[in-house]
Amino acid sequence: MTKTDVPAAETSEPLRTPEGPQSSQWADRYDRVHMQVFGRPGRVMDHGRGAWIWDLDGNRYLDMMAGIAVNALGYAHPAWNKALGEQAGKMAHISNFFASQPQIELAERLLDLAQAPEGSRVFFANSGTEANEAAIKLARLHGARMGGHPGRILALTHSFHGRSMGSLSLTWKPAIREPFQPLVPGMGFLPAEDGEAMEEAFAQGETSGEPVAAVILELIQGEAGVLPLNPDYVRQVRELCSQHGALMILDEVQTGMGRTGHWFAFQDQSLSGGACPDVLTFAKGVAGGFPMGGMITFGSGPSGLLTPGMHGSTFGGNPLGSALALTTLETIQREGLLERAREMGERLRAGLTDCGNPLYTQVRGRGLLDAVQLNAPCAGDLASWALDHGLIVNAVAPDALRLAPPLIIQADQIDLAVDILSKAPASLADKGLRQDDQ
Repeated sequence: MTKTDVPAAETSEPLRTPEGPQSSQWADRYDRVHMQVFGRPGRVMDHGRGAWIWDLDGNRYLDMMAGIAVNALGYAHPAWNKALGEQAGKMAHISNFFASQPQIELAERLLDLAQAPEGSRVFFANSGTEANEAAIKLARLHGARMGGHPGRILALTHSFHGRSMGSLSLTWKPAIREPFQPLVPGMGFLPAEDGEAMEEAFAQGETSGEPVAAVILELIQGEAGVLPLNPDYVRQVRELCSQHGALMILDEVQTGMGRTGHWFAFQDQSLSGGACPDVLTFAKGVAGGFPMGGMITFGSGPSGLLTPGMHGSTFGGNPLGSALALTTLETIQREGLLERAREMGERLRAGLTDCGNPLYTQVRGRGLLDAVQLNAPCAGDLASWALDHGLIVNAVAPDALRLAPPLIIQADQIDLAVDILSKAPASLADKGLRQDDQ
């Protein structure tokens, strides 16, 4: 057995087959009963183990997306399964009139991992967008205390912070914003990494009577194609927020919980420039596949803004999710998965850089959050080709693939993913260019 209890035989090459009859039939049934917000599923899956997942026809796939950076421990990790059974057998949910030991222990653990100062606090929700909604409400309260006006909240071009109305108002992509306008007022966008524009926005806020209450950043802009911000820019934003009394909010929904090789991306000075947030949001990998998100407020200032009755979440911090999050974090530490993320990420980036496929013009990322830049807008076709060859990747942009495998990924599985992607036909670029011209 390997360290993650995945039999060595399961690291051989996966089956290579298109969609099978069982998956196709169930996908048809899906289409008849689900709102088409995701489109037709690429496959209907049945079970997983480690970094592998099987569809209903028995075809096996190497999941280089970990359920979109969620399944930090892969599928069916023994420690996670054990924690699930034990906590479910005791108590899965209680109302917020009460608390549970796992909920309290998890909050303590998160504050410790974030190296948050005395007076810091945690709020639990169920997803990244809910976490960012909490941060928005916090910023509104902070702005009102600054000068009797809620103030403005600034985000960056190409940002993604969620799809509920508040977080959508801070999400850049016009295709998902515009159908729902008018959105929440008092929010604006600035060009990413434009320090002068950020300075001007703060200066205008001082003279207009509508000051900047908060700036929200992703240290790595995931939906933009896994693009890290310049750390000097991040440090400049931190200095401006401190100078003008605004909150600096870091959205670590995707980058947190070991994904970049650190518990949180801001702890990597090559990403943050040493800047620390006032507010941090998290979700995705924290509970290893169970829905959970939340917000950490740093210090007593932002931590005291929300008072009883001002915000809440029915399921936030439930005992089952909290127990699974504790187990996920403990397993990441026990199995050395922060170091593994750094090592396997370097191996993945080096392999793809050196594979010689002309489709790939650049490989970038941190830890196990990476992207491959393509020479044509063929990412969708390439992701479909990879799926038919037993590999799950994501077309994060028309000309970029995203890879975010489980933190338990093995070296030979990284090599297998590189081998499959190295064989992607260069003709996919021609197809992408033709579609782009239409």
